[in-house]
This record gives sequence, structure tokens and C-alpha cells, in this order.
Amino acid sequence: MTGRERILAVLQGQPADRLAAMPITMMFAADILGVKYGRYVRDFRILADAQIKTAEAFGFDYVSAISDPAREAADAGAMVQWYDDQPPAIVEAQALLADKAVLGRIQADDPVPGGRMEDRIRGVELLRRRVGGELLVEGWVEGPCAEAADLRGIGRLMTDFTDDPEFVHALFAFNVDRAVRFAQLQTEAGADIVGIGDAAASLVGPRIYKEFVWPWEKKLVDAIHAQGGKVRLHICGNARRILDGIGALGCEMVDLDYPVALSEARAAMGPQQTLAGNLNPVKELRGGTPASIVQALEMCLAQAGPRWIVAAGCEVVRDTAHENVRALVNFAQTHRAVAAA
Repeated sequence: MTGRERILAVLQGQPADRLAAMPITMMFAADILGVKYGRYVRDFRILADAQIKTAEAFGFDYVSAISDPAREAADAGAMVQWYDDQPPAIVEAQALLADKAVLGRIQADDPVPGGRMEDRIRGVELLRRRVGGELLVEGWVEGPCAEAADLRGIGRLMTDFTDDPEFVHALFAFNVDRAVRFAQLQTEAGADIVGIGDAAASLVGPRIYKEFVWPWEKKLVDAIHAQGGKVRLHICGNARRILDGIGALGCEMVDLDYPVALSEARAAMGPQQTLAGNLNPVKELRGGTPASIVQALEMCLAQAGPRWIVAAGCEVVRDTAHENVRALVNFAQTHRAVAAA
């Protein structure tokens, strides 16, 4: 099977020749190509080169257009701080929506010509053209809560849930409208799956998640499905309190970070949900040895069962030893999912 066929089989609950490997690499991939990360996030051609070289060097089953959370926000007009060899950062002290009234003056238009969202679309298109026959191609959008934090500021947003719920829903609606269109353009460009990054959702409790976040995540997931796409949900951090809700979204794939036990997620989401993760990217993957990584992955497989994809809980840290990343992939290449008894 090709990497693409392998992942699609797992997502569909079909037999695969072995486990699939989908670790997230961004700064790690830029370092493999030998380029500064500031160039990686600004030029889709460099991103594609780095993703392909990394996938081929380590045996990944996919490539991804993920790079940083500032693409949609930058095109909306948010102030972004650029760095030579680190991810760009949104300047929260001067957040675009520090004044809530600004929301009424911006529109959820198509990606700005020549902007950062268009750059990602071109990256997906290039990845599909170059390796789409062999590797799964992944696009990426920001989830409603994460993008709200980027545009409003995380502290202000957390206060808004109580002080101005109507504004929060209006902001989430704006974010989802843009994300739906952004996802559609990436799917049309050749993305097999669209990742939704909604890390800020791990910071809220079950009540706020159910009232504010879940309905808008669900609308985004359903819209991507209506476009013919598939969804990978990535909520890094401790999402233990909202696992039931995440499992009810209908995503083909759910990433789990290391604070969430795979056994707990499986119990909450049921046997049909494909899970990915959840090695601690620092302590277990970067700080471990090939032998300890294999031991940790054996535990993951035992807890997650057959519908599981090999990955770390979040991004592979850039200075992770290559032998450790190879150990992770080699585990996938030498193990098959075993159906539960």
C-alpha cells in the first residue's frame, strides 16, 4: 500500500498492511532541508521541499501544509511579529479585535491575493502535484476558538465568555465562515484531509465548550464533509474534560496530546473513532531512546486499539534525534493493527 492508501484505509476502518505514521513536523522539517523557519512559513515552495524531503528521509505516510497559526489572522489584518528562525507570533497586546467594534468592519472574504492563506493553498497544490499519488496531503485551518484567541487575545476571550456571549458567537461565526472557505480551497487544491487546529479549546471547561465551542466546531466539520473533505482535529493540551464532545463531532481523525490517556479517549469516543498520538514530544520522543520510544508506542497501541495512527502528541521538537524519529516510524512499519477481541 502507498502511504496515502494506508491512512485512508485506517480512517475508513478498513484493513491496512501496517500502522500509518503521521507525526507533525514543522521546524524539524525546515531543519532537515537546511532553511531558516522564517523562510519555511513565507514560501510554499520551500515548505513543500522540506515536507517532501522529511517524509522521504524518515518514511512518513503523509505531507502537510501546517506551519503556524497566524495565516488567517494575518490576512484579516492582525499584527504579526516575524522572526528569522522561529514561528511568526501574533502581537496580542495590539490584537486586531481589542476593540470589539472592529469585528463589524471586517468581512469573511476569500483569501487575500498574494496573502498567507493563498500561500498555503499553493503549497497544498504543489504537494499534491509532486507526491499526491504516494503520500496523503494535508491542509490546515484554525478552529473557531483558536482563531478567536488570535484575533481578540486569549485573556480577553476568556472574559468574553461570561461578559459578552453574543460577541463570542458572532466572532466564532466569522471565524468559521472564513475557515469553511479556506478549507474548501485547500480541498479543491488537492488536500485529502484538512487539519483543524483548535488548541485554545483545551483551556475551557465542559460547559463553555458545549455552549460556545462545540456548535461552531461541528459546523466547520460538517461543512468540510459537505465539500467532500476529511477532518483531522488537533487540540493540543489537556482536553480530558471535553473528550465526549470531541468524539461527537464526527471527525475522521482526532489527535491527542500526552496529558490525555489513549485508553480514556477510546472509552469516551468509542471504537469507530480514529485516534492519533500521543507520545510526549519533549520527554518521550526528544528525551527518550529508541528502546523507550518503542515501549511507549506499545502501550499506545494496546490502549488505542486498531483505529490508531502513530504520532507524537504535538509537533516533533526541532532538535529531536533523528534516530528517535526513525524509531517512531519503524514501529509503524513493523506493526499491524490488531482488531479487538
